[in-house]
Amino acid sequence: MAGLRVEQYVVGPVMTNCYFAVNEDTNEALIVDPGDSAAQLAAKLKEQGLTPKAVLLTHGHFDHASAAEALAKEFSVPIYAEEHEQETLESPEINLCGMMGQRGAVFHADIYVKDGDLLDLAGFSIKVLHTPGHTRGGCCYYMEKEQALFAGDTLFCQSVGRTDFPGGSASVLLRSIEEKLMPLPGQTKVYPGHNETTTIGWERQYNPFL
Repeated sequence: MAGLRVEQYVVGPVMTNCYFAVNEDTNEALIVDPGDSAAQLAAKLKEQGLTPKAVLLTHGHFDHASAAEALAKEFSVPIYAEEHEQETLESPEINLCGMMGQRGAVFHADIYVKDGDLLDLAGFSIKVLHTPGHTRGGCCYYMEKEQALFAGDTLFCQSVGRTDFPGGSASVLLRSIEEKLMPLPGQTKVYPGHNETTTIGWERQYNPFL
């Protein structure tokens, strides 16, 4: 089993968590939700001698995807997103770029994945969990052996993602969490898109939305 080290960097105007999922055995890394600060994130990767293998997007909102293309080009790696999220990425009205004055910003993914896909990246086996509700194609990336879940804006510490944006649905989001995330082992560490980390077990017991 590869040794996983997770580094968290808070980027952008709405304090988004960008993560480096680092294979400690090889120094390969996955970049999860680079929503801003491409130059600074690239510098961090180079300073540590890390070799990025992919950019993983949990969803297509500007605060998670804005720096993806620059980093993908810098390191010649593909961008992954869930198959239902193309419209969000490519539509300025849906990706919310106008909220921060980035009118007309369009994002993309190179590889669209679907629920249940197993990705072999940077020495990790990663299961794609389609968790719509915050956006139509929102997803989480689950590393079973490493007991880690990159949850984007689906699940937060004692909270859940907003559902008042285009494509959002409270009932769909709660069903996604109950069916896809709550059955995971309680010790699974949850790395959310904003705020502090948590665990599945903690959220089962203390999340007031569930």
